[in-house]
Amino acid sequence: MSLVQLHAGLSNACLIFNLLIAGFAFVRYLQGHGVDGSFLGVVAVGELLYIAQVLVGTVLAFSGVPQPARLWVHVLYGIVLIIMYPATYAFTRGRDSRQEMLTYAVVALFLAGISLRAIATAALVAPPGLGG
Repeated sequence: MSLVQLHAGLSNACLIFNLLIAGFAFVRYLQGHGVDGSFLGVVAVGELLYIAQVLVGTVLAFSGVPQPARLWVHVLYGIVLIIMYPATYAFTRGRDSRQEMLTYAVVALFLAGISLRAIATAALVAPPGLGG
């Protein structure tokens, strides 16, 4: 398996994982539950997935493979993907009420959209010599 295939597979995993987190959070919100350790554990696993995705992408960026046409937009999507859950935790100040669960659900849907946009920008490959 090449690094390009690994990066593509991880991007699909990020999209699916964000949708699962959003679904899990919405169900917990509708049931009246707040944020707890099990939910934050799921979010932490997702964060590790996103970090792996960005690390593989960084290696690819410096390996000479064809780059996305809008490389810096693609990089921005990766940065947003990594910082949103820690930022959400900071924004909610670690509170564990039902309202914070809704916040995490909305953030997860936003990140699913970011994952889709990152996949779309990766599909547009720049002509040789114009990588950025």
